[in-house]
Amino acid sequence: MKATWEKIEKNKVVLNVEVEAEQVASALDRAFKKVAAKANIPGFRKGKVPRQIFEARFGVESLYQDALDILLPESYVKAVEQSDIEPVDRPDVEIEQFGKGQALIFKATVIVKPEVQLGEYKGLEIPKKDATVTEEEIAEELKRLQQRHAELVVLEEGTAEQGDVAVIDFEGFVDGVAFEGGKSEKYSLELGSGSFIPGFEDQIVGMSKGEAKDIEVTFPEEYHSEELKGKPAVFKVVLQDIKRKNLPELDDEFAKDVSEFDTLEEFKQDIAKRLQERKEKSNEQEREKAAVEKAAANAEVDIPDAMVTTEVDQMYREFANRLQMQGMDIEMYLKFSGQDEATVRQQMRTDAERRVRNNLVVEAIAKAENISASEEEINAELERLAGQYQRTTDEIRQILGANGNLDTLQHDLTVKKTIDFLVEHSKEAAE
Repeated sequence: MKATWEKIEKNKVVLNVEVEAEQVASALDRAFKKVAAKANIPGFRKGKVPRQIFEARFGVESLYQDALDILLPESYVKAVEQSDIEPVDRPDVEIEQFGKGQALIFKATVIVKPEVQLGEYKGLEIPKKDATVTEEEIAEELKRLQQRHAELVVLEEGTAEQGDVAVIDFEGFVDGVAFEGGKSEKYSLELGSGSFIPGFEDQIVGMSKGEAKDIEVTFPEEYHSEELKGKPAVFKVVLQDIKRKNLPELDDEFAKDVSEFDTLEEFKQDIAKRLQERKEKSNEQEREKAAVEKAAANAEVDIPDAMVTTEVDQMYREFANRLQMQGMDIEMYLKFSGQDEATVRQQMRTDAERRVRNNLVVEAIAKAENISASEEEINAELERLAGQYQRTTDEIRQILGANGNLDTLQHDLTVKKTIDFLVEHSKEAAE
């Protein structure tokens, strides 16, 4: 097979491919076996009709499409490998010659991965944040734990306050007419949570148990229901119960109840340690992100739209998977958010383009600095995964190999090494 290529635009090339007549004949043979197995010709069992009888009845041309379906993908992949180009989209194929006894000649116009003109990527000034944990942060964490372990106590007297859980009956009306989904009984609403229409929860504050009240609100303009967007509404509310959080005392007993420590002081020291570790990890991730962003900003690259679209597809799938893990499918989200798929995808494009640019620049830096994951590093990662999933290293290697993910693992490790390289060769800039 012969394959040559020429650039016709910045990121577009044309592959000129010629496949030998012998390969065409082989593809026609394979196509005949496939078609003959289903051909119904009087006097012959399926799969037993002689080739010359088949061609005389249907013509050799009846095999061409199946033969092309067999030959084209194989030939295109080999041509790409032989030409050492990296397509990022499906090719536009034009057949110039194909037939029995002939070579296959075709052109494939394809978008390829763009070249990156690197700018400065060493000595970049990257801010370094302080990871010191303050007493206020420790106190805030203790307060959060207090809230989590608080006991709800029903109040017999008094009025509702922010932070209370109000148990309410309500029914909503627009223009005096009750609307669908606007009614509930004994609904538990934490005041101040912001889970209801703006202004609703504030008007419950000050109500007493058993009190009835008309609450007037206006639905937001971006509300998911087209019928209710921007509409004024009246909710008839009855406050059935008030539940207030009874916070536990911050003492040694509290520490024993919520941790493995015997004293509050020991627990506070552990909280400080964990908060510092969290800060240090977050700061490290921010430095890595800043290093990549700055290197990418200094580079020049013309990103094909096809790469951005592919990245949007990936981001959309990831988003749908996250929703599913939260018990919601993408169709439900679109309905509640009042958006369609095209709108969500469009919102993702800016971030998708940034991700593509960053990835291209990091790959270019890895190539320029001859950075790659070593066999030892790959084996170490396989051992880590084996321990995480309680499998042997060979099993993990086989699983990744069967899914075609060993190359992905090597690529990800190379990217990590390259980002580490950028951070190591950066300068600390005070914020």
